[in-house]
Amino acid sequence: MTQLRLPYFDLSTEALTGLRSVKNYLENSALNKTLLEWVYLRVSQINGCSFCLKLHSKALRAAGEKEERLDSLAGWHSSPLFSEQERAAFQWAESLSQIATIHAPDADFDLLKKYFNDQEISDLTFAIANMNALNRVAIAMRQ
Repeated sequence: MTQLRLPYFDLSTEALTGLRSVKNYLENSALNKTLLEWVYLRVSQINGCSFCLKLHSKALRAAGEKEERLDSLAGWHSSPLFSEQERAAFQWAESLSQIATIHAPDADFDLLKKYFNDQEISDLTFAIANMNALNRVAIAMRQ
């Protein structure tokens, strides 16, 4: 177990409150809450944030998700257990989480249009960006 580097939640309370307010907004948006948790979990897998992996897998279990789907998320590309809408969201999550190398290609964005309206795409983009920010803070501070 690694020791917390800094108590960032006490030192940067307003900044953390801002990130949490984005998360609160998204939980009340038109996006499906379970889909949001899946996206948060996938982003956390990509980033290797163990704190968030536990948090979001626990939330999905509490929502009634099956272990088989949780176990298959890392291999969603070849798993038949995820809907086309979930796949589009996961692809967008991967594109944005690895934006330095993937650059959010048009094909990934265009796929979203089949399953989400413009408001949902905007909110999904903020959800992915916000989770990446939270992952980076938690990892940097060794939470």
